[in-house]
Amino acid sequence: MYDERLTAPPSWWLLPVAAGLSAGLILLRFGLVPGLVGLLAGLLAGAVALSSYGSARIRVVQGSLVAGQARIPLSALGPAHPLDQAEAVAWRSVKADPRAFMLLRSYVRTALRVEVVDPADPTPYLYLSTRDPQALAAAIGAGRPE
Repeated sequence: MYDERLTAPPSWWLLPVAAGLSAGLILLRFGLVPGLVGLLAGLLAGAVALSSYGSARIRVVQGSLVAGQARIPLSALGPAHPLDQAEAVAWRSVKADPRAFMLLRSYVRTALRVEVVDPADPTPYLYLSTRDPQALAAAIGAGRPE
């Protein structure tokens, strides 16, 4: 079994603070209370958006790979290729296939490319940003039916 949440790095949590300060300063022109409401609303909206973006999960459970909203049976997957930082950049840019499924998070530097072997599926491979591509590849290999 494998379970990873692709949370945003701590430094990114300054973005909701900046959004709150910006909204507060914009609405401060209309008074102190609207400025405070803008500060809180901007902070809350930014925090919710960042939390939602960082809530993507990758799991290998019950014979399936669950990546974000996608659920793929392990029997439909072929070889898994762990990608280091340079290879990950290449596979999400110049080598990328527009038909591929990509769960991409820019703040995660490594990834896993898993080939799709189901002939009925037009998706050639899955590109999954992951902090531990070797462990994810091992979990996919261990969960695959013989």
